[in-house]
Amino acid sequence: MCINLLLKWTGVLKIINASRKSLNLLEFLKPCNIATCHAARSLQSCSNHEGKAAQRSELAAKKYLDLTPDKELNQQLTNWIYWDRNPQTMQQIVDAVDCEAWDWLRSRLCQRMQFGTAGLRGEMRAGFDSMNDLVVLQTSQGLCAYIKQQCEQNERSVVIGYDGRHHSKRFAELAATVFLSNQFRVHLFGRTVATPFIPFAVKKLNCLAGVMVTASHNPKQYNGFKLYWTNGAQIVASDEQLIEQNIMQHLEPQESSWQLCSLIGNDLLSDPYEQVVPAYIAALQDEFTCPMLQLNHESHTKIVYTAMQGVGYPYIKLAFMAIQLQPVIPVEQQVQPDPVFSTTPLPNPEEGKVALNLAIQTATEHESNLILANDPDADRLAVAELNEQGKFHIFTGNELGALLGWWVLQSFKQRMPNGKLSNCSMLASTVSSKILKSMAAVEGFSFHETLTGFKWMANMAIELQRQGRTVLFGFEEAIGFMIGTKVLDKDGISAAAHVASMYTYLHEKKYMSLQEQLHEIYDTYGYHASIGSYLLCKDQQIICKIFTRLRSFDAGQQATYPKSILNGEYKISQVRDLTTGYDSSTPNKKPVLPVTPSTQMITFTFENGLVATLRTSGTEPKLKYYAEICGKPEYKKWSELKSTLKRMTAAIVDEFYEPKRYGLEPKPVE
Repeated sequence: MCINLLLKWTGVLKIINASRKSLNLLEFLKPCNIATCHAARSLQSCSNHEGKAAQRSELAAKKYLDLTPDKELNQQLTNWIYWDRNPQTMQQIVDAVDCEAWDWLRSRLCQRMQFGTAGLRGEMRAGFDSMNDLVVLQTSQGLCAYIKQQCEQNERSVVIGYDGRHHSKRFAELAATVFLSNQFRVHLFGRTVATPFIPFAVKKLNCLAGVMVTASHNPKQYNGFKLYWTNGAQIVASDEQLIEQNIMQHLEPQESSWQLCSLIGNDLLSDPYEQVVPAYIAALQDEFTCPMLQLNHESHTKIVYTAMQGVGYPYIKLAFMAIQLQPVIPVEQQVQPDPVFSTTPLPNPEEGKVALNLAIQTATEHESNLILANDPDADRLAVAELNEQGKFHIFTGNELGALLGWWVLQSFKQRMPNGKLSNCSMLASTVSSKILKSMAAVEGFSFHETLTGFKWMANMAIELQRQGRTVLFGFEEAIGFMIGTKVLDKDGISAAAHVASMYTYLHEKKYMSLQEQLHEIYDTYGYHASIGSYLLCKDQQIICKIFTRLRSFDAGQQATYPKSILNGEYKISQVRDLTTGYDSSTPNKKPVLPVTPSTQMITFTFENGLVATLRTSGTEPKLKYYAEICGKPEYKKWSELKSTLKRMTAAIVDEFYEPKRYGLEPKPVE
């Protein structure tokens, strides 16, 4: 069918037409397969593909397919046909042409996935807007060109890792092939690894960049290409734009980019596992004092762990062994990587009991009071603890941020009894709880607020270190935690080790639960009540309408925002719009935090102190909302604060997002 279809395309493939009886087009388009090459242990297979490449060059005599009245679509179809060599994605395009699915083709081919906060992340399918072989090669070629522009070292090196999703290993190998063909030394992990190991490896191996192929906690059909820069942090906006420009200048794959055979016996290629993972585990162990290690060793705490069918389990085992904790009790159905997430339809521990159901069953069976859960690439951590009612309380990211902030502070005081807290810093994103700010006011360290995303937190940490400050901790409400600076990103492995040790310490020394310790933190620094959730919306036009209305709230007049909720009961005192660059609270009406025009984000501060932020997600089709209200340490009417928070948040969502009007789907009910 494929050949018959292509022959309809206005004289395209005339050369093939002359010998169509002997040429199988899909076989002709197949990419080089490293497993085949390795099994053959010869260059015969690569030679065959070189012959196919020559045939492709002949076909390039015709540069334009005239299939539709849409010239842009015709051009992009032409590009895809001449550039793609993956038979599966090629077949998707061919089938769409055969069905005349022009709208689908226009969506796939006439817009590109933008290189942004998380590098690339999208569904795995054909098209320039998706994750596939061709897009990975184009991205790698552009990134390679940008690194060569920026870094003039004689020996350039990168580190590349991948998770357990479909095609992750292949995407990583394709990226490695591009860098090898440009004479980079490539440290390519030979097994699935946790995302935090890549930024750690960038610094450990003095690499110019690091790439992690992962879609983190997204559904099974997604994958991604996450980039770390020379400093071990994710790239900033200025680099994103320049990399995007270089990608657009290197869209046509080089012949060498497809040759996975170059990964065999290449002196520039190595597996960095033995250099990186033991060093990471040793650095983690150094964060614990000898008394704490001894306490862990003597404890018989039973802890249940789930890897969410991702990559975390082997590294959690190594971490717990290093800090002398008893081995975790694994959720057997979820400890091995599974690209279809067969027992975890929502592989995101943020989703609460929907995602942790099997872990709760396992904990109940083994009479364990604590559950630790990594997301599939092990950079986030969820925690649940049995409460007095015999049910598991799943901590929010803000609650865990408070607990880990307290724990890291206590650990610093133990390790550095003469250390100056005035020279220490903690960080949190702007949508996260301000509990660390309240701690800082009492304890004397400095608190710093950043934009959402660990790229901002990591780069802020680097700047603080340049100033001679010690960065103790940073967190984001989306269960992301950065303890110290060995990894300049969220790290679910180290967070799990510290939560388990904190739990052990509280249980053995203070006879307290994590929940009781959280209560003590609020009693000391003030109660912080927060809500964070989302609505689902896949229609960008609706999202645009919602935020346009909020920015022209007064009869359509530009730069006018809501003034109150609930018919004036709760008045808004300040508005900050980090999309447009407006802040009503500053003298020049400009925000202190960086402006990000590509992301919708508006924060409303109410006269009673409640702060609410509405924003879009950078990686998922979600309209997110966050709200927090804080009390002074002496204010003990916590239930009143919580009640006010719930009522106001419900009104904010209803009046500002208008979910009924736009048919927005709520977060799945636990």
